[in-house]
Amino acid sequence: MNIDWLFLIEVSVGGLLSGVMYSLVALGFVLVYKSSGVFNFAQGSMLLFSALTFVCLIERGWTVWAVLSITLVAISLLGMLIEFSVLRPLVNQPPIVLFVATLGVSYIIEGAAQLLWGTQVHALDLGIDDTPFEVGGVLISQFDLFAAGIAGLMVLLLSLFFRYTHIGLAFRAVADDTFAGLAVGLNIGRLWAVVWAAAGIVALVAGLLWGARLGVQFSLSLVVLKALPVLVLGGFDSVAGVIVAGLLVGLIEKLGSVYLGPLLGGGIDSWIAYAVALLFLLIRPAGLFGSHRLSRL
Repeated sequence: MNIDWLFLIEVSVGGLLSGVMYSLVALGFVLVYKSSGVFNFAQGSMLLFSALTFVCLIERGWTVWAVLSITLVAISLLGMLIEFSVLRPLVNQPPIVLFVATLGVSYIIEGAAQLLWGTQVHALDLGIDDTPFEVGGVLISQFDLFAAGIAGLMVLLLSLFFRYTHIGLAFRAVADDTFAGLAVGLNIGRLWAVVWAAAGIVALVAGLLWGARLGVQFSLSLVVLKALPVLVLGGFDSVAGVIVAGLLVGLIEKLGSVYLGPLLGGGIDSWIAYAVALLFLLIRPAGLFGSHRLSRL
């Protein structure tokens, strides 16, 4: 069988660029899970709320920078409010209780967004042309490249923040051992608030990028489902893991859709990543870079 290598490279590049956006969505989950062990199912609703707030204020004639500032403050405060009013009172509760709590918060946020902004679909234009350009015979989407660049920059900034700032170092200490962090006098509540605010900022960036691609509508919150295979492959508590896993998931989806789709039928890109994640769970449940947790009976 003759392989069109140029076409293969083009498909692979498109998959890798999509994968970076998957990593950005998954990053919000990792920040919260790594610091508190909570799987924040409300991340998708936070993503929707931020994108919807942004586009609705833009449609009302506000300037871009004013809207961006307002939305940034609003989604950061929302993240801290969720942590303070819902998650903090449930400290030391079983993980399933925390998960159900974030699930309930998710529906509340979506309902509040519907009451505040309505249910209509909004087009979001970030001013980035989606016309592809050619590099060495390979066509690359300008928007995909822009989105991947923004997502990569966000990941880099968060990595630098948590590695070199005082709060970041405290966060890493708490993530490694919460009780040790308490013993040396770290303010766990304040750290959790910062992490939830950071998760809100990640939700804003992801919401704008995915909203520009798919349109700002209530199904946008389901984008978080794309993050689940990424989390399984990369590990729920590893920033580096979700970056690598996001690239792998994007690549698997694109190659599967193009090369296996004609053999297995259409729509393969909607489930192949989950199939790979399920198989991966049987081999390495903690993910590529996730921490192995041992339980002693």
